[in-house]
Amino acid sequence: MQEEGIYLSDDELKKDNFKVKEKKGKVRKPAIDEDLELMNFEEAPGFDEHSSFYQMNLSRPLLKAISAMKFVHPTPIQAATIPVALMGRDICGCAATGTGKTAAYMLPTLERLLYRPVEGTAISRVLVLVPTRELGVQVYQVTKQLAQFTTVEVGLSVGGLDVKVQESVLRKNPDIVIATPGRLIDHLANTPTFSLDSIEVLILDEADRMLDEYFAEQMKHIVKQCSRTRQTILFSATMTEAVKDLAAVSLDKPVKVFVDSNQDVAFNLRQEFVRIRKEREGDREAILAALICRTFHDHVMVFVQTKKQAHRLHIQLGLLGVKVGELHGNLTQPQRLENLRKFKDEEIDVLLATDVAARGLDISGVKTVINFVMPATLQHYIHRVGRTARAGRVGVSVSLAGEQERSLVKEVIKQARNPVKNRIIAPDIIGKYNRRLEVLEKDIDRILQEEQEEKELAKVENQAKRAENLLKGDDDKSQRSWFQNDRERKLEKDKLSLTEKREKAKNKKKQEREPPNTVTEEARRAKKKNPHKETAEDRANKEMEKVAAFQARLAKRKNRQSKIRSVVEDNLQRPSKKQGSLKRSRSSFADDLTDTSKKGVKKMRYEANDKKKQRPGKGSFDKKQKSSKAFGKPAQAKVRGQKKFRKRR
Repeated sequence: MQEEGIYLSDDELKKDNFKVKEKKGKVRKPAIDEDLELMNFEEAPGFDEHSSFYQMNLSRPLLKAISAMKFVHPTPIQAATIPVALMGRDICGCAATGTGKTAAYMLPTLERLLYRPVEGTAISRVLVLVPTRELGVQVYQVTKQLAQFTTVEVGLSVGGLDVKVQESVLRKNPDIVIATPGRLIDHLANTPTFSLDSIEVLILDEADRMLDEYFAEQMKHIVKQCSRTRQTILFSATMTEAVKDLAAVSLDKPVKVFVDSNQDVAFNLRQEFVRIRKEREGDREAILAALICRTFHDHVMVFVQTKKQAHRLHIQLGLLGVKVGELHGNLTQPQRLENLRKFKDEEIDVLLATDVAARGLDISGVKTVINFVMPATLQHYIHRVGRTARAGRVGVSVSLAGEQERSLVKEVIKQARNPVKNRIIAPDIIGKYNRRLEVLEKDIDRILQEEQEEKELAKVENQAKRAENLLKGDDDKSQRSWFQNDRERKLEKDKLSLTEKREKAKNKKKQEREPPNTVTEEARRAKKKNPHKETAEDRANKEMEKVAAFQARLAKRKNRQSKIRSVVEDNLQRPSKKQGSLKRSRSSFADDLTDTSKKGVKKMRYEANDKKKQRPGKGSFDKKQKSSKAFGKPAQAKVRGQKKFRKRR
């Protein structure tokens, strides 16, 4: 059978077997977050699920744009958010991915901008912060569509695109600026005419992801730059500890809009797992190739943990005849956007991606999501499989799960509303694809070697070009500044790295004086002569190690003591007689001693006398008796002696 370059023999046309994974134990109910209750959130007013956009007091240009975009009814998050945002209140929203959050915060923002003063100098009034470049481009496109019948100007400032073009756009002070934190700080430090003093609305989209991706310091710096009287809208798929801290600092009397806590997968998603035995970790690549070549031919997203593995799988599947693209941090921004466009336009059938594409991206028509390695947490899993089964469509997720990942699989099965399937692929088919990949190994190594040589050549060319620009005095990179110095950036990078780097010896001369260890030297020489060839199992183990390191960090962060949040309670009532009176606080000795008021002195004297009376046998007469007994004379003889003395006188 020949289909678009993929050859399938008759023995590969076997059907895979399925087993239903049964739930064990009770399903845990989602716990009520006590921290959110302590943070003085005001509940959002109820909303009508059957309301329309025409009942939301939106202007005609926006209603016209909504009709052009073929929006019929607002989603629950839109129906709940738009009326509150139009009142100018701060909002803390939580909703699942793919529920229309962009329109939920952008429609009321555009409505407010329609009433801005037209005359005078242009001012940037709205700032939208997003975690990834692709999400920034997507929000920019949606905003342009919503504002197509208005005079509102929109600017984009994300990494990877031309700095000079973005600077020229920001100099014009567009009404709305959509940015990633890093590039925005770059412009703040190096574009003199651009500042955030005039920002009236600050929108933080996917706030939990921004803080997960180590933008914490950058976010604090940006929030401090904005006006204190601004309206802040914060949207997050999950309420992590870092998001709660950010909400406590940046929001003023916020309204809580929690439509969906994002704890469940889509109802129309079919979840499948392929079990991998402990000694068969090296079969992951063959199983992935078998799944794509035999079963899932198009509209497939494959999530991997590392950029290196994503690129290798890209070469493997390409040599097997699959139309495949990749999306990760090692690509330039134009390459990433081009691969995303090709996948949306169905020019490529399979998109290999890291967690860069796991959140926020709205790619319509994704039929299947395959997890090459299970992610670190259940939340990451929900976000990954949320790329499919969107907007009421049907989708399939297939996850390769080893022995180390069984605990996460059990969690997924407990949370699942539909039966979870266990896909069993015949061993002879896995063996066949293993042999096919072994044949391709030499071609893969050759391609990787050529790419490495090209990369080194490009690096040398860039260094030569930069040296030439330095001589001419045209180098701009040397003049650009950052809000942290080099030492602070290095410390932050080392703190956030998952793997610990070996410390280099500061004194090289001392290192040279030390006698070499003959055993280690011989081992190094042998390794250079016969380098160990990385196997499929080694690559799979590296992926697992990366996940384990991330899980260890999350566990460490979870065990860290959280900050105490104080709240002013206005509704304190005096207890009734039935409940008992309020107890007087116990007095302090130091306070009583230093209290020189008339009342305080009286109180202290009274308490001292009262305690003195309470002690039996401690009166003045008893004291006299004791003193006389001590001198050996009875009390009566002493009294008689006193009378005789008076008579003589």
